[in-house]
Amino acid sequence: MHSMSSPEMNGCDDGLAAFVTARRRLFGIAYRMLGSAAEAEDVVQDAWLRWQTTDRSVVENAAPFLTTTTTRLAINVAQSAQARRETYVGPWLPEPVDTSADPQLGAERGEALQFAVLVLMEKLSPTERAAYILREAFDHPYQDIAEILRLSEENTRQLVSRARKHIADERRTPVSAVEQNRLLQAFIAAAQTGDLAGLENLLAEQAVSYADGGGLVRAARSPVMGRERVGKFIAAVAPHFWNGVTLAPVEANGQAAVLISRDGAVVALATINASAQGIEEILWMMRPSKLAAISSPASRDWTGEARQAAPAGG
Repeated sequence: MHSMSSPEMNGCDDGLAAFVTARRRLFGIAYRMLGSAAEAEDVVQDAWLRWQTTDRSVVENAAPFLTTTTTRLAINVAQSAQARRETYVGPWLPEPVDTSADPQLGAERGEALQFAVLVLMEKLSPTERAAYILREAFDHPYQDIAEILRLSEENTRQLVSRARKHIADERRTPVSAVEQNRLLQAFIAAAQTGDLAGLENLLAEQAVSYADGGGLVRAARSPVMGRERVGKFIAAVAPHFWNGVTLAPVEANGQAAVLISRDGAVVALATINASAQGIEEILWMMRPSKLAAISSPASRDWTGEARQAAPAGG
């Protein structure tokens, strides 16, 4: 994240203390709006620059001002991002962020941080998305959200209601964090050995595998859909994909994930979304720029011991 000089270094009140206090929350709003840590950092930096040029003597409360500025900047970026994603090569997935230190990433609640919700929010308009995030993740009163979005309170309530319905309709009830972790471990074990029967036993009937390489690394350009096709695809690539890699469990976006490294460099982050029917989605983040925001701990297996994955199929 961009570093900022300390209050002591500035020697005067340039608004830094108020900004630093709000910074984590501002990043949390921008990240949920954009699904990109890099773009969220840029928005927060832009908000900082605007705060610097604001007559702060007329600002009664810094936090609402900074929240409004950041949200409006993020809406503008989201509008241009939607156009860019229409030409994106292959499936677009959010950029993962490490939430082991801050499980909710500056929010009152962890909503709108998990991958499944971030992906579903891509279908919302930027204004709908902002209303949903401010309400569901940050628990803002409708009146405040209406002011931020320059809308009536009634209109704001309708936006949040529509967004909630869209996400509820498109998503099966997720399993607990413990069960998600268990299924992820079982999936990785079956995937490494190319165990087709084991894979199919874990997958929901309508399972989908998404790989985001952004056209820059070798990855499936289209989602692989259906239990049998997903199982066969993952079993087929096992000997190549898992050969000579090291695995490290991480918490990304509030859920269990695994970092996959080769020759000391992270090449992918894999995670799953699961329901009572089994694993619904497998997400492979492989675009190099999207792996920058998630730090790589020492390679450890699920028991915490350093290890190297055995060649698959052996």
